[in-house]
Amino acid sequence: MNRRRLFAFALALGAALAGGCTMAAAQAKPEGEMRWALYVTPSPAWLDPGEASGQLTPFWFLYAIHDALVKPMPGNLIAPSLAESWTVSEDQREYEFKLREGVRFHNGDPFTAEDVKFSFQRSKGNRLLHEKVEEIVIVDPHRVRFRLREPWPDFMAYYGTIVSAASWVVPKKYLEEVGDAGFKKHPIGLGPYKFVSHTPGVELVMEAYEGYWRKMPSVKRLVFKSVPDATTRFAMLKRGEVDVAYLLDAPDARDLKNDPALRLAFSGGIAIFFLDFLDQWDPKSPWADRRVRLAANYAIDREALSEAETLGASKPAGNFVPSTFEFALPIEPYPYDPAKAKQLLAEAGYPNGFDGGELHQLPPYFSMGEAIQDYLRAVGIRVQMRQTERATFLAAWGAKKLKGLCVCTSALYGNAASRMAEVVPSTGTYAYGGYPDIDALYAEQAREADRAKREATLHQIQRLIHERVRLGPIWQYNWPSGIGPRVAEPALMLIDPYPWSAPLEEVRLKK
Repeated sequence: MNRRRLFAFALALGAALAGGCTMAAAQAKPEGEMRWALYVTPSPAWLDPGEASGQLTPFWFLYAIHDALVKPMPGNLIAPSLAESWTVSEDQREYEFKLREGVRFHNGDPFTAEDVKFSFQRSKGNRLLHEKVEEIVIVDPHRVRFRLREPWPDFMAYYGTIVSAASWVVPKKYLEEVGDAGFKKHPIGLGPYKFVSHTPGVELVMEAYEGYWRKMPSVKRLVFKSVPDATTRFAMLKRGEVDVAYLLDAPDARDLKNDPALRLAFSGGIAIFFLDFLDQWDPKSPWADRRVRLAANYAIDREALSEAETLGASKPAGNFVPSTFEFALPIEPYPYDPAKAKQLLAEAGYPNGFDGGELHQLPPYFSMGEAIQDYLRAVGIRVQMRQTERATFLAAWGAKKLKGLCVCTSALYGNAASRMAEVVPSTGTYAYGGYPDIDALYAEQAREADRAKREATLHQIQRLIHERVRLGPIWQYNWPSGIGPRVAEPALMLIDPYPWSAPLEEVRLKK
């Protein structure tokens, strides 16, 4: 079959590999230990790419233990990794990947096309991706071909970014021996770091894999400590117990700016926080009235909220889709207008406000939830915030068990279509309802090969979402972290946008 190169990587990649081999040979052995204070308790499921679904959090550890055919990297958000290159057929239905040869898993097993096929088939990350792929053909041990049921312009956006973890590879032989539960207890991967131990609620420990194909890590041992309390994370940083403290409260971040021994760093830029009116599909609920949903949006002072929570780093958002994404429609954020909010509530029949039920806040951003609760109460919308552990929240959200109002977020990569996939179409994992006309338009854009026509359809969808107040975008999230004096390179925002240290083979301690 006639084929054309999708991206031309061969010359640059060959030069990079040649230089990388020379550097690896001359590079000193990994040494030292670098410690992070995390704001959540990692779930064992986050160590298995096959379990990653709809949220960015598992990639915290996938970037360390595992590797993907294609993934976001510094300077290239669809970078060749375990796949050296790929081609696409003239009919846009076949994608063939040339795999990197000589690569081995941490246990010594060779990496082959069998592992790629096996990993895709067991991945739970994205239903749409599985629906679109008709078959996977192993051409030879180092070449694999994906055949789609129909042309789909977003295949690489879903498979080659971190919309899903379907291109992240696990060892077929080892996993079949130990089973899914055994793999979560001791994962084996292809990444720059090997799993050492996981004490749930305490810490996760990894050690450098010196045979990593891209680059030998500089730091020998990585320790990720579970420290849910922000004040404790900051105190540990000041005492030198950790080297990076993620997600500091604003007062501590301000204090850190005045400490010459520490550094303040902001990262993120990928997640949009938004109000999701979960009961809007219930005609008996006040949230079913567009005016009520609009009132909730006018009630929030996004600028003040950003200053209070993130030192002004998070920019107010008017759209659920980040403005830098392909096919994003520019929409101005809602202004802060509590008088308008009260007027809308009165017009909707609630001059004295109403009981809005529960407010579910994505952990651990509870101070943000408390502030939003206060803003809503000030105009008459009375909600009670529920605090849960992150894994519990995500499971309940995905199972559609939440009621009332949610301060949710999405950090799906790709473009406007992939960002909307899990929330906007009624079939989305986190969609509690939907609109038939928007569902039809979403299906239409997924089949459209003409870029201009597709953009027009995606813009129409975003416009309808805004007009109907389907969601309430709050801000594009950037947050403060603290960096200790031993750190030479924390690897924050080397991948832009991405919120945590990555790629982890790039982190360095001072000599």
